[in-house]
This record gives sequence, structure tokens and C-alpha cells, in this order.
Amino acid sequence: MKKSAFTLVSLLLVMTMFLAACGNNGNNNNGGNTGNNTGTATSTPEPTKEPEKEPDPVKLRVFSTFGGTDAARDAFQARLDAFTAANPNVTIENDTMSANDDGFRTKVNTDMTSGNEPDLLFYFIGTDAQDIIDAGKVVPMDDILASDPEWKDGFAPAALDFAKTGDGHIYAIPLTGYYEGLFVNKKLFEDNNVELPTDWDKMKAAVSAFAAKGITPLAGPFDQSHYLIEHFVLGAAGTGHNAGLLNGIDPNWEKGLAAMKELYDLGAFPKDAATIDLGMASNYYSQGLAAMIIEGSWAIGGWADDVKNNTTVLPFPAIPGGAGTGKDVIGGFGSGFYMSKAAYDNAAKKDATIALLKFMTNKDSITEIATANGGTPAGKDIQIEGLPQAALDGFKMVADATSVNAPIDSQVDPETFTTLRGTIQPVLTGKMTPMEALEKAQKVEVEAKK
Repeated sequence: MKKSAFTLVSLLLVMTMFLAACGNNGNNNNGGNTGNNTGTATSTPEPTKEPEKEPDPVKLRVFSTFGGTDAARDAFQARLDAFTAANPNVTIENDTMSANDDGFRTKVNTDMTSGNEPDLLFYFIGTDAQDIIDAGKVVPMDDILASDPEWKDGFAPAALDFAKTGDGHIYAIPLTGYYEGLFVNKKLFEDNNVELPTDWDKMKAAVSAFAAKGITPLAGPFDQSHYLIEHFVLGAAGTGHNAGLLNGIDPNWEKGLAAMKELYDLGAFPKDAATIDLGMASNYYSQGLAAMIIEGSWAIGGWADDVKNNTTVLPFPAIPGGAGTGKDVIGGFGSGFYMSKAAYDNAAKKDATIALLKFMTNKDSITEIATANGGTPAGKDIQIEGLPQAALDGFKMVADATSVNAPIDSQVDPETFTTLRGTIQPVLTGKMTPMEALEKAQKVEVEAKK
């Protein structure tokens, strides 16, 4: 018994010494010193940092009018490439059509109603976009702008004001503005001793002189007659151009269409005006086969240097008996970037889409696109260098304008404008009167607004 007791005591003593030694090793569970420890503490190793997770791949689709022969097509693609270079996790499908292609509006409406919405849509501001706005297919930009004051402050206030819709919201962020006018081949006028068409009598004299020499006076198609309709109405109605057709017919609109027929009877238009499109009309002008064309500022960038150097741009002359001043101009910020509601609600796409939107409308992007297409920059304090004299003439025309007006097709229902376009050839060939044409279009407008 004594031996067993001694053995038990000895075992307890050894265990006590062992525990004491463990308690005096300089560390506790918190990595600090015990109250009786006078040695140096050993720190716990820093936890290993996990490598930052690479952003998930994102594929975005951008649909725009920067296609076909658009002067800024390459500049637009270059800016998309710059974004993907800085954001290698993002892949962009650059889906484009020409703004002159009548199928563009149809494709936008089809995509938006079939669940095939692009993430960013560069599209017209105005009536064309109202259906997709009313259907909630695109989101207001007000909160996105407000959340980034530096980005918002980079825009010219007039550009954002122009983009506001009837409900006071901004749905489209503009990139560059534009103007339209009467582009004139100065060399053809000089070589043929013809005065520039700065008033209606000089316009008629120029048409007669060039027609007699076998030179097309004014390149313009009858079907894609967007610019013809706008400017003849503008020349007669002035700011009454903005009246639309819903609440009656401004008598000056009738005078505008009648003036178009007057020039037609003098031989103003190409012999194949009934079958050509806007692209072919522009080719006639750029090849020196036509003395004048009604076009937009974007056309300049697509012309060869000799065409640019030989061109000036004038406001369409006032038509006698009307309300036009001869200094009324069509222009503004007619297109912008819309963000689809589908992209906004998609957690995997939302941030990347907004980042792309901001990148494509920053100062560098606006500068490069405006340099390419000669458009008015939507950003503040942007100076475009190296523009041809024709573009500078266009800027001066706008600066001297008594009014700057949105195009008719942005102020009436698309079907109304299509109907009006369809009446141009019958009016010019005498199969329909100007008033009959306007009454037909007005009926469509009234029905569309019911």
C-alpha cells in the first residue's frame, strides 16, 4: 500500500510540474503574455491574404447608328476597343445600322418588344423613342447622373436640356449634336458663274442654270425625302415647322410643299429621284454631279478632302409669303445612349453597362466622335481642331440662326412621317395637291394620338 501511495504521489507531482511548465511557455490563446511571464511574447502569424477575385466575364450588346458609311464609325469602334482593353472581362458586341436605313427603327422596336433588348442603345431623341419609354423598356438617367456629379458636370447644360422628355426626365445621354443645312459646291457655282442661293430668287435661278447645263441642281430622293420635307416646310413656316399636324395644318406647310413642286418643275431633282436613296443622292453630290444637297453635319466627315474644301453650308432660303426668316436652322442633339431596363435589372450587367455608358460619353469619347463627324460636342469646354472650313461654316450658320428646330420626324408619329414621305412624289408630279398630302398625314397623326 505504501508503495502504491508513493507511486501515486510521484505521478501527481510529475503531472503538476508538466502543467506548470506548459503554463510558463510565454503564450496564451490570445497570443499575449501570462501574468507571471517575464519572457518575450511570440506573435501569431498574419493570416494569408486571398488573391483578389477576377471580375466575372460580362458580355454587352451595343446597338447604334454608327454603321454603314457613318463618318464616326471607326472612331466609335475605337472607343469601344479602348473600354474593353481597360476592362478585359467585358466583351462588347457592336451591332450597327445606318441611320438612313429605314429598317433601323423597325429593328429597334422589334428588339425592344421581343426580349432582345441591347444593353446600350444609341437612338433618336424624341417621338421615335416615346413608345419604348412608355413601355418601360429604358430607364431614366436622372439618378445615374445625380450619383456622379463630375460626369454630369462635363455636359453642356443645353445638351442635357435638349434630351429631356415631356415628363421632365432624361432617358438618353447625348454624345454629339448636329445641324442640317443646304450644302453647296462652291466650285461648281463659281465655274458656272451662278450666285449662291442665299434667297429664294437666287435658288430658282441656280436651279434653272444648272438644269440647263445638265448638272443636277439639288440631289434628293423622293422616298427618303426626310431633309426635303423638313427644309421646305422650314423655309415657309419658320418656327411653325414645330407645330406638327395634330392640332390642324399650318398654311405655311402647304406653301412649303408647293415651293418644292415649283423647283421640281424647274428641273431641280435627279432624273432617277423616284428610285434612289439618300446614300445615292450623297454620292451624286460628292462626285460633283450635283450642285447642292440638303444634308446634316455628319455628312462632311465622309467626303473626300477636295469635296470638303469645295463645300460651304447655308441656311435654306426663306420662301416668299411664309413665316421663315432665311436663318432658321434644324439642329440640336437628336440622338443619345439609352440603357435598357433589362440591363439595369441584371446584377451581372448593370455596373458594367453604366461604366461603358460613362466611358462612351466622357470628354475623350465626345472629342473623338465630334472630330470624326463634325458634330457639336455635347461636353463643355471641348474645342475641335482640324475641322474643314465647311464644318466651321456650319457652326457659324447655327450661331447666326434666328431659331434652331428639331426635325419634323422627331415631333410627329413615325407612321405620320412615313405617310407624308409617301405623298412627295404624287405632289411633285401633280397627282396630289400639297393640301391633300397634308390632310392625309394629319389623319394618321390624329389616329395615332387617340
